[in-house]
Amino acid sequence: MTETTTYTAPTSAARAEDLHRRYGRGPAAVQALRGVSVELAPGTFTAVMGPSGSGKTTLLHCLAGMDRPTGGSVWWGETEVSRLSERRLAALRRGRIGFVFQAFNLMPAMTVAQNVELPGRLAGRRPDRSRVMSALDQVGLAGRARHRPGALSGGQQQRVAIARALVTRPEVLFADEPTGALDRATGHEILALLRAGVDREGQTCVMVTHDPVAAGYADRVLLLADGLVVDELDRPTAAQVGERLSRLGR
Repeated sequence: MTETTTYTAPTSAARAEDLHRRYGRGPAAVQALRGVSVELAPGTFTAVMGPSGSGKTTLLHCLAGMDRPTGGSVWWGETEVSRLSERRLAALRRGRIGFVFQAFNLMPAMTVAQNVELPGRLAGRRPDRSRVMSALDQVGLAGRARHRPGALSGGQQQRVAIARALVTRPEVLFADEPTGALDRATGHEILALLRAGVDREGQTCVMVTHDPVAAGYADRVLLLADGLVVDELDRPTAAQVGERLSRLGR
């Protein structure tokens, strides 16, 4: 008799278990995370907020494999990544994780298409033109492939950065203050784009933001203070997020 194996999809796209991150040693050491456990369900949009120094960016970087925790573990699906070698982690990150920075980080001498291709080229892969154009189409820039970043608005440059993060079709898209350098109207366009990726493409997205209006686009908001998750809101309004943040401030 032949046994059959039933595939069970992971219940989380990414998760952290009892995460600690300390910088430095001795009395001057800074404890950025103090035992944080979070789980990101597939196809959801999570915002991470908190006062300056609360650990939100550190949490994002640890979840994305860009920083190493000093305790606890990070998982992508069923793979524990926090103890992988740098080489193995980098290879896995290129295929499974997308990251969007506040500052765009585009190469000014390259065209839009070349910027989107760049991560694959750095990984030694030949560019897949159809994927590049599909990613640009997804962010509404299919007609700008031959332009250089300097010819684009700030919002369009951030769209290129998002296309670059999406071109590998990552399991999780991480965004660190993606609207922080944009005016409010353009910021709303970027947030709507991230929201559409979750709703239409089943993308999992986690975003650090200081803006309650931006957090209002998320399914869930995690509030951090002093390296701990101190509150959580489901489908909040911007007013609810602002009120909770003001409590933390007090």
